[in-house]
Amino acid sequence: MTKNDDAIELHKTLKGKIEICSRIPPNKIFEDEATDKGILDLIYTPGVAYVAEQIYHDKELAYDYTSKWNNVAIVCDGTRVLGLGNVGPESALTVMEGKSILFKILGNINAYPLCISTQSKEEIIKFVKLIEPNFGAINIEDIESPKVLEIVEILQKEMSIPVFHDDQHGTAAITLAALINALKIVNKRSEKVKVIIAGAGSAGYGIFKVLHKVGFKEIVVVDKKGAIYGDREDMNSLQPINSDNNNETQNGTISHANSYKIEIASKTNKKNISGNLGNVIDGADIFIGTTGNGKILDSKMIKSMSYEPIVFALSNPDPEIAPEIAKRAGAKIIATGRSDYPNQINNAVVFPSIFRALLDLRIRNIDENILIAVAQSIADLVDLKQLKEDYIIPKINDPRILPIVTKSIKEYILSQGNNQ
Repeated sequence: MTKNDDAIELHKTLKGKIEICSRIPPNKIFEDEATDKGILDLIYTPGVAYVAEQIYHDKELAYDYTSKWNNVAIVCDGTRVLGLGNVGPESALTVMEGKSILFKILGNINAYPLCISTQSKEEIIKFVKLIEPNFGAINIEDIESPKVLEIVEILQKEMSIPVFHDDQHGTAAITLAALINALKIVNKRSEKVKVIIAGAGSAGYGIFKVLHKVGFKEIVVVDKKGAIYGDREDMNSLQPINSDNNNETQNGTISHANSYKIEIASKTNKKNISGNLGNVIDGADIFIGTTGNGKILDSKMIKSMSYEPIVFALSNPDPEIAPEIAKRAGAKIIATGRSDYPNQINNAVVFPSIFRALLDLRIRNIDENILIAVAQSIADLVDLKQLKEDYIIPKINDPRILPIVTKSIKEYILSQGNNQ
């Protein structure tokens, strides 16, 4: 049987990968003839009414008296699931169930998949705000860009609990961690290298934000139209695009660039390099692929890069270039998003531990500085004796990740003198 067959057979057998379990053993709840004792009247009516009344007078008690402190909502509309694209909420559900398992195993967090049947930005925002009382944090997942960036930006401003976008924030943190260590191997400095980011969606935007913040000076982001730069025709207007059309040509007319690409243009590619990926990758030290499209990079492009290039081909399930092809073409360090190749740059390395820290420390906002602190702490787990071309970041289930991420976030928050 193939891996596809195995996956389908497993899911057919399980009929769902998660379930809700009681934290109270059944024999403690109901009265029995031997003890004539039970706590049903405490966990449900009438006793629970007293608890509800306490929370009514002080909503913060929900963190102490309910599972809110440990609950995360995974909200998805099914418009950009893995490399499959717009497959709908029902298809997205199996992916989000898998993510829920990683939340539980790696962070001991109750994560509820909520795949919803709307693709409206306004309705998604309203939905998330309506469910806020149940959760201590929100994970926005696999929603098309740039709509999702607007959703996250609005929710972060208007909600009292943290809103984390894994494709944006999680990808940025783990990519930076891997890049910190990859640069050690090739003995290059962040302020001296040329970085090409292919893809200007959620992941590409998140990576750009973190790399710019941490001090990378020469970054060029490439979208479907080529390199993004300030004088590009569609960057000349600040008029926002309709988020539902995903920045593509509509009815024969070219839409204005979304505000996130305008931000990229204002902070990157100061030399106004133009052209497609094949043009701009010449002389680059680092390639980071977040396009969602496989095989867009070839041997000729790798050979045109600088000495000992770093190639992060992160699209799933098909990377931008197969690692074996990149290696033969001269790439020094290669990473993908896949578990069957070395150097898996996967959000799962960071999101359970980040959420554990967000919940435990009651942090309201997530920003680039927190992501940088997390990335550095994870990079430091690989010491110089362990560091090698095929081992630049810890494995997903490394037990050291959770405590070190919490420690790094706590230290950053304390250094700022506030609770974010």
